[in-house]
Amino acid sequence: MTGLHRDAVVADAHNDLLVLVARRPRSAWVSYFRERWYPQLREGGVDVQVLPVFIGNEFRPEGALRETLRMLEAAHRIAEGNADVVALCRTGAEIDAAPASGRIALVLALEGCPQIDDDIELLQTMARLGVRIVSFTHFGRTMLADGSAEDATGGRLTRAGIDAVALLERLGVLVDVSHVGRACVDHILELATRPVVATHSCAYAVHEHHRNLTDDQLRGIAATGGVVGVNFFAGFLAGGKPTIENLVAHIAHIVDVAGEDHVGLGSDFIAEVLDEKVPTCDRPLIIEGTNTETLVPGLEGPAGLPLVTDALLHHGFSEPVIRKILGANLVRVLKGESCPQ
Repeated sequence: MTGLHRDAVVADAHNDLLVLVARRPRSAWVSYFRERWYPQLREGGVDVQVLPVFIGNEFRPEGALRETLRMLEAAHRIAEGNADVVALCRTGAEIDAAPASGRIALVLALEGCPQIDDDIELLQTMARLGVRIVSFTHFGRTMLADGSAEDATGGRLTRAGIDAVALLERLGVLVDVSHVGRACVDHILELATRPVVATHSCAYAVHEHHRNLTDDQLRGIAATGGVVGVNFFAGFLAGGKPTIENLVAHIAHIVDVAGEDHVGLGSDFIAEVLDEKVPTCDRPLIIEGTNTETLVPGLEGPAGLPLVTDALLHHGFSEPVIRKILGANLVRVLKGESCPQ
C-alpha cells in the first residue's frame, strides 16, 4: 500500500456484504463481519463504506420489508458488536469522527425499493433507521421507477417516484440513480434541487451498456453537486476480460466530462455473494452476456483497492485529484457540503 493510499480518505459507495451477513444466524452476524470482512476493508485502506440493502428475488414481494428490517438490524448489531473498529454513521460529524478515531464509518443505503412499493412514507421510516442513500429500483420495475433493463419502455418516474424524490430531499437523504433507467435518470435530474449520486455506475461513452451513464447524465449529476462512484464489475467496464486500465479509462472519462470533484469509487464487489448464492449447477452465471466470474485481476475484493491508487498514479493523475477520487468527493456529498468553487 502506497503512502498516498494509506494517508487518503478511501470511501467505497457500494459493497453488498450485508447480503452475506444476513444469511448467517443472528448469533454470528457480529463475528462473521469481524472475521471475514473487517480484515479485507482494513487491508484495502477503507475509511468509509456504504452498505446497500439489496433484496433478492426470493424475498419479493411479500418478504421484502421483513428482509430489509433484518438487514438493517444486522448492520446495527455489526456496529454495536464491533464498536472498537467500526461506527454506523448518520451525520457528517459522525463520518468525520469514525476514521479520526481509527474506525471505519459505515453508511446505510437502499438498493431498489421493493420494500416501499408506493408507500413512500416508509422512506422516512428507513431514514429514522439510519438509511442515507436510496435508489428506486434494480434492473426491473418498481412502483417508483423503471430500472435500466426496462429502457425500451421509455418510462419515467411514477407519481409516487416524483413524490419520493421530494421527500428524500426534505429528509436530507441522497437519491441514487445507479440502476434506474435512462429516462428516469433524466427525470430525477430535472427534479433535483440537492446533490444526486450514482453509487456504482460507469461511462456509456467508454463502454455501451444500459447500466452506464451518458455524458449528458454525467454532466447533469455534476451540475447538482453530486458524485459518480465508478463500478468495478467487468460487464460494465469493457467486453472480454477487463483490466484495471479499463477501470481507469472510465474514471478518466468521467473526470474529463463531469470534473474532478464528481468522481468516486463504487466497487460493487459481488464475487463472494455469487459464490454463496448461486448453485454450482448454475455456474458460470451469465448476466446479459457477461460471465460474472470474470473479475478485474487484483480487484476481487476490498483488499485490492490500493491497486487503484497505483493505477491512477501511473495514469498521471495528481495526488490532490487522486485523493478526491478515492474518497474526498463522496465524503463531501455524504456530509452535505457544497462542491468547491
